[in-house]
Amino acid sequence: MPRKRIPNFTFNSVTINGHEYYKAYVMNADHKLVIVYGKTLEELCQKYDEAENRTENDMFNRRSPTVKEYCEKWLLMQSANVRATTLIDYTSKVNRHIIKPLGHMKMADVTADDIKMALIPVSKKSASVYKSVNIILKCIFNSAEDSKIITYNPTRFLSAKGGGVPQKDRESLTDEQAELLLNTIRDLPPYVFVMLGLYAGLRREEILALKWDCVVLDTKAPYVMVRRAWHTENNRPVILTELKTRAARRDIAIPDCLAECLKEAREKSTSEYVVANKDGGPLTYTEFRSLWRFIVVRTAKPRIAKKKVGGKYVKYMLYPKLGEMARNNGKVQYVLDFDVTPHQLRHTYITNLIAAGVDPKTVQYLAGHESSKITMDIYAKVKYNRPEEVAKALDGAFALWNAQGNQ
Repeated sequence: MPRKRIPNFTFNSVTINGHEYYKAYVMNADHKLVIVYGKTLEELCQKYDEAENRTENDMFNRRSPTVKEYCEKWLLMQSANVRATTLIDYTSKVNRHIIKPLGHMKMADVTADDIKMALIPVSKKSASVYKSVNIILKCIFNSAEDSKIITYNPTRFLSAKGGGVPQKDRESLTDEQAELLLNTIRDLPPYVFVMLGLYAGLRREEILALKWDCVVLDTKAPYVMVRRAWHTENNRPVILTELKTRAARRDIAIPDCLAECLKEAREKSTSEYVVANKDGGPLTYTEFRSLWRFIVVRTAKPRIAKKKVGGKYVKYMLYPKLGEMARNNGKVQYVLDFDVTPHQLRHTYITNLIAAGVDPKTVQYLAGHESSKITMDIYAKVKYNRPEEVAKALDGAFALWNAQGNQ
């Protein structure tokens, strides 16, 4: 029978078991011809279109990279635009929270439900981590959509609002707690670190990158210069001259107590770093944890500890009592009835500046805050979390109101 022609494809007629059908050929994703049949031309056209669509989808999916492949490409693209430390943070979050649950899937196959399922474990993390992972997910899939890697973006309606575990308000150390802490560790390795946190307000990465060339003591007004930042990659220290923000680069006047502490430390030091390891280099992450452990082991707070049993370390719950000596170390006494974190030292410094009446712009500079909102949020909590301060503000406001009303 002669072949007939309609737009877009060629077909002919065949007889099968005494019934006449229309027949056409479609090439599939494997570049093989597949036959489609229809009792009518309309049915043939419909089946032909369906087969073509399947072929296009199959070929698109084969061209589509896996989530792991595209995430790695996205991270590489980001390396040209973000700080090295930011890239380290991105890489960690992508590997843990995106590639781990979704990495095996094709980008084009990921649905909104897949994204929601992947975010369930992240919702158990802090609100800031949850928000950050949400943002990264949207950036990755938006980039894939812009590059025509995907036609459907499963993160289109993603929102980080209300997700994650809300963080508790940071609390500063009281004067009594700060004094007890310093007396407890006075002759121990973390003493200089703690002094720099309490009396200069440096971030952990700023303290661990601080070199003696940025400590100016032989002057009427001693100060420290923040010019470097410490980070680790695979537990190896990396010292960067690129700081967290432009505002982080600052010169901080220091009180006499810190100046005297640094003078004594400089006389004993054989390293270019103010806080150094036994070889004179910057601390690794493991070495920093060991440094901070001098404080943790003196804290009378329940915690998980380890002991060696049969040649292996076994975890167990430790319930120290204030004033007792540690069972496995006769030199350690449980004297601290409060927890301490490195950032808490910095927060105490900022709080004390505000409580002493230092104006917010000066506090912002000394703290190295890029945004005044960060400073003002702390300022409001410190300044007006005391009834006497609120009373003063209200008295002033109502006095002005009454004066205007009597005019």
